[in-house]
Amino acid sequence: MARLKAAFMFVTPDADPGEHRATIATPDTVELIVVGVKDYQQAVQVSQELVDRGVQAIELCAGFGQIGVSKVARAVGDKVVVGVVRFDRHPGLEFKSGDEIFDKK
Repeated sequence: MARLKAAFMFVTPDADPGEHRATIATPDTVELIVVGVKDYQQAVQVSQELVDRGVQAIELCAGFGQIGVSKVARAVGDKVVVGVVRFDRHPGLEFKSGDEIFDKK
């Protein structure tokens, strides 16, 4: 099995991707970067940085609504695959979609 370099990105208003970042790696198969961003605009910037660092897949937390997922997917194009965890209304966001909170247009 080839080594996979992947990222999991979560979104919350007080996240700082420089500070709220960790890497977990198994000996042979997976390197996972976990990173927090404060909004969709920052998610787009960080996703492009992750692509530049060789990430092959990005999974977005359920805080990303459909608009947020679309923005990240457009930002990385066909360079990586983008997957999502889904809650239509996220329990950690007062049962709102991230689109209501983080889409700064």
